[in-house]
Amino acid sequence: MAAPKKGRKAPGGQGKPGRTLALMLIVMAGLVGGMFWSGETTPRLGIDLAGGTTITLKAEAEPGKESAVNETNMATAVGIIERRVNGLGVSEAEVQTQGKENIIVNIPKGTDSEQAQKQVGTTARLFFRPVLNVVPAGPATPEPTPSGSPSASPTGKAGEKATAPSGTPTASPTTQGRALSEALKAPSPSPSTPASDKPQPGSPTPEPDAAGNAALQKKFAEVNCLDQAQRAAVSQDTKPENPIVACGKDSVGQWEKYLLGPAEVDGTDVDDAQGVIDQRSGQWIVQMDFTSAGSKKFAKITSKLSQQQPPMNQFAIVLDGDVVSAPRVDTTLSANAQISGNFNQQSAQDLGNILSYGALPLSFDQQSVTTVTAALGGEQLKAGLIAGAIGLALVVVYLVVYYRGLSLVALLSLLASAILTYALMSLLGPAIGFALNLPAVCGAIVAIGITADSFIVYFERIRDEIREGRTLRPAVERAWPRARRTILVSDFVSFLAAAVLFIVTVGKVQGFAFTLGLTTVLDVVVVFFFTKPLMTLLARTKFFASGHPWSGLDPKRLGAKPPLRRSRRVSAPVDPKEA
Repeated sequence: MAAPKKGRKAPGGQGKPGRTLALMLIVMAGLVGGMFWSGETTPRLGIDLAGGTTITLKAEAEPGKESAVNETNMATAVGIIERRVNGLGVSEAEVQTQGKENIIVNIPKGTDSEQAQKQVGTTARLFFRPVLNVVPAGPATPEPTPSGSPSASPTGKAGEKATAPSGTPTASPTTQGRALSEALKAPSPSPSTPASDKPQPGSPTPEPDAAGNAALQKKFAEVNCLDQAQRAAVSQDTKPENPIVACGKDSVGQWEKYLLGPAEVDGTDVDDAQGVIDQRSGQWIVQMDFTSAGSKKFAKITSKLSQQQPPMNQFAIVLDGDVVSAPRVDTTLSANAQISGNFNQQSAQDLGNILSYGALPLSFDQQSVTTVTAALGGEQLKAGLIAGAIGLALVVVYLVVYYRGLSLVALLSLLASAILTYALMSLLGPAIGFALNLPAVCGAIVAIGITADSFIVYFERIRDEIREGRTLRPAVERAWPRARRTILVSDFVSFLAAAVLFIVTVGKVQGFAFTLGLTTVLDVVVVFFFTKPLMTLLARTKFFASGHPWSGLDPKRLGAKPPLRRSRRVSAPVDPKEA
């Protein structure tokens, strides 16, 4: 019989179990350390356990425009819904896509669920409004932006301006200030009037027939855009025919207060908008294309705005009552326009998506609304933990009674799996928004049985080898290849079922599927890098190697055959006479 080549490991070889086990322990320590370093020492709880409201929305497109339900538009819708939810004064709300056409909104306890449903279920309203005045946020009334100074955009791009891709002639000097002031029923400055001579907030109250204008000016003077509740209140007034007070951020992220005229262009007049690189300057810009009707409206408003002094030569892009950008206008624009400024790729694409959203044929249907009180959530969490404890206790009792000493390997492996699962669930909360809900708890309980099943398969293979008459150390190594194949096939089936369930379901059931898939993967990791090396090391100890009655590997109790021995073939003597 030829000896195996030097340096080549025989199948089922022991390798270096100590090194493998040490590596596994280092990974576990790293995950636990990362958990404490990040401050996320407990998994994030879902609405059904912590209390709150969960709203499931399904995107619907107009007939013939099914392609509008795509990843880009869904991401834009998520941002808009987040803005609305935050406008309610909600903290720690979660808005995320689920699948290709669903959006899940999780609103924690302490929020008016009816108001939340109204906010997240309606289509976004996008308007272009002329700017009448802009001042820093706060109840005071400081001087407006001086004439000739570059205006700051609420989206953080100082000096944004709207221009035509190619030069277009300037329209006749029709004063936009007069038209806007007529809407407000207040005197208007001429185009040559300095900005400091314009009517200021807090100026003497107009005549009695301008009571509406007086109320708006008073509101503009008193609103504090630094206060979230006041920002939410002013954003509710979105009627396009009314002048409004709105809030937005400047180039350094500071809140500003806007006085805006009636809407001149509707968001549905935008045919397309996208962030692109200007071939001439190499800078990121936002390019807009208008519909035929929108082109006429936009040409009319920009013709008037281009004749005004700052800040009245700006138009505000208002989404759901909030100013997202306010570029200035230098010339008459029509079908095509571009917004330039200090954009980067992300900010240009974000603004392009917002502008496009006003023309998207998307609406959302509320598939389900679930509200759970904090008390009920606590009871459900307690019940889930009790069920898990009972299941774990039954598994432990079975292992100790049937496998005796081998149960030590199983219990340590279960502990390693529990540590990995807990650490990953805690870290995945802030990383991908994973929240532990009641179905996810059920998935973790089911995973206890899946993990224990892998140990049982390996232990029974080892016992089979001992029954064949082999000693423990070779039995451990010979049993591993067969047990490994069985474990991989079993876990692959479980993971496949979890993946299919995660893809085809919506809502909380995905929590069950995700947890089941995660724990199935961890089962493979624990069996390969913890259970097998640990079993190899324990097989070298006297307690297990000698087949102690309490080891669970006693050859007599297992009905082992006599040790395998090689038999020599004896040849019959040769008769000399025959020779």
